[in-house]
Amino acid sequence: MLTPDTLKNYIVAALPCAHIEVEGDGQHFYATIVSSEFQGLSMIKQHQRVYAALGDRMKAEVHALSMKTFSPEQWAAKVGSNG
Repeated sequence: MLTPDTLKNYIVAALPCAHIEVEGDGQHFYATIVSSEFQGLSMIKQHQRVYAALGDRMKAEVHALSMKTFSPEQWAAKVGSNG
């Protein structure tokens, strides 16, 4: 069964991440991903970049993935507004 740590490792191996958190139960996962590769991309394009990083694993291993994606600047603004 796929673990959150394994899914996190798959993403990190294919996408440079400044911050990443992955939670889940083996079939349904939730991820927060911060990557410089998201700079200037729409949310849809950011999510497509993660799906591309996972490739065929999205079909074979991951039943459901909900995610929030941010560029480092977006993340800094979000974290700063929570303080």
